[in-house]
Amino acid sequence: MNATRSLLAGLPFVVTGMLFSPVTRAEQTSVQALENQVMQVYERSAPGVVNITNRSYDYDFFLSPVPREGSGSGFVYDTEGHVVTNYHVIEGAEELNVTFADGSVRHARVAGADPSNDLAVLTVDHLPPDAAPLAIGSSARVRPGRFVVAIGNPFGLGGSLSMGVVSALGREIRSPNNRVMGELIQTDAPINPGNSGGPLLDLDGKVIGVNTAIVSPSHASAGIGFAIPASTLERVIPELVRHGRYPHPWLGVQLYELPRSLAGVLIEAGVKVPKTGGLLVLEAIPGGPAQRAGLKGATQILRLGNLRLPAGGDFLLAVDGVGLTDQHQFTRYLETKTRVGQKVTVRVWRKGKQLEMRATLGERYQRPLR
Repeated sequence: MNATRSLLAGLPFVVTGMLFSPVTRAEQTSVQALENQVMQVYERSAPGVVNITNRSYDYDFFLSPVPREGSGSGFVYDTEGHVVTNYHVIEGAEELNVTFADGSVRHARVAGADPSNDLAVLTVDHLPPDAAPLAIGSSARVRPGRFVVAIGNPFGLGGSLSMGVVSALGREIRSPNNRVMGELIQTDAPINPGNSGGPLLDLDGKVIGVNTAIVSPSHASAGIGFAIPASTLERVIPELVRHGRYPHPWLGVQLYELPRSLAGVLIEAGVKVPKTGGLLVLEAIPGGPAQRAGLKGATQILRLGNLRLPAGGDFLLAVDGVGLTDQHQFTRYLETKTRVGQKVTVRVWRKGKQLEMRATLGERYQRPLR
């Protein structure tokens, strides 16, 4: 045993099952290369990551102002002083300040905001010399297992780095205005309160997402975080910079998800519906894209025992050849694959026949931001 110990003395080890195996020189070199790459990402990117302070005021019993503060992260988008962050980081703010990596503070104004995608753009009058913009990467290259780095201000600790991997793709969560946000990146890189709005970077130093939310009973990192993908940033941020808002595509329909089980009951009662159920058009909004294209909404309400079910309208089967099974899928497709003014082909089921119609997408109404 002593001879074995002397032979192994001084070598690094890893645990494999119940055995200790020496780390090879090639493995050491790979680990050191990864470390160097992460350090380089931090050195290049950290100066472009900022802390955002949101200040608002309440009033006490004596009508004296009581300041309230929240904080989050963001990153420099361009040399014109635009900073990207989450909408929920700046929501309700009466004052916004941006603290840069060099410690300098700038007053910020909201250049644009989109609650449905939980994104916002701030603008400051001038950037510190070292605050270089971060480059936006490509979502197409993102795969589960890929190493990622998060830089932000968790719990107010500025310039903090954490590392992990992409855990999954295509996740859905609710936005601040209760819309469905689809195609999010899930990561196990530790993300905590204060990281919101900060960049999720690949090992090339490109922004592949904006950290936006976590799932955790303790409200601290539990290894499940979500980031808005670069594909959404490329679509939304330029619109916020140029116009202050993002126009969301709209077909102008209200839909009802008819389950397969209820479809069977209706068919037995002599009502013509698809065997698989699906998305029944409750209403084609008057003057909207769907009505202009010829879609028809429900015309009657059926009573089956205690149930009241709409009937008589078209069933939405597909948009541009993409089959639809639920409302989330429909919303996600419009948001991620179409633009206002785009012509789409809508396939519907009507009284046993499939029809195709062309519709020009309009813009969904959005309540003005305060």
